[in-house]
Amino acid sequence: MQLVMMGVSGVGKSVVGARLAKALDVPFEEGDALHPPANVAKMASGQPLDDADRAPWLDAVAGWLTAHPAGVVSCSALKRGYRDRLRAAAPDACFVLLTADAGTLHQRLHGRREHFMPATLLRSQLGTLEPLAPDERGITVASTDTVEATVNAVLGRLGRRR
Repeated sequence: MQLVMMGVSGVGKSVVGARLAKALDVPFEEGDALHPPANVAKMASGQPLDDADRAPWLDAVAGWLTAHPAGVVSCSALKRGYRDRLRAAAPDACFVLLTADAGTLHQRLHGRREHFMPATLLRSQLGTLEPLAPDERGITVASTDTVEATVNAVLGRLGRRR
């Protein structure tokens, strides 16, 4: 099983994804670690990425998926076109869209340490997000409860148990 944990910054892609990977006994990759240094610098300076900036990053995520037929990767995958690009490399990947209200996201982002993306970019991400379409393989799960509850909700929706 390949899972792409998607959504805006602060929604829990990394923490939920890592716990899901552990529960499923598969590798986990932090998608932010695959960003080229120029992308990290741009976001750290408060500038949103454009499609050209995201292209090499999406290629790196796609490469990771190709190399790991079973695994979990975090990747915002905000637009359908980005997900289509990943699906071209991993046609059986399942996208897990984590959601939370703007207030919760702001609170999480302001409480984060050691992350390059400032909370000021959240509005841009929320404006860019294209929810999963009915013809896309994936599920949408609220991540407003505890991490464990969110992991259990994802596992349940995937028909898996711990």
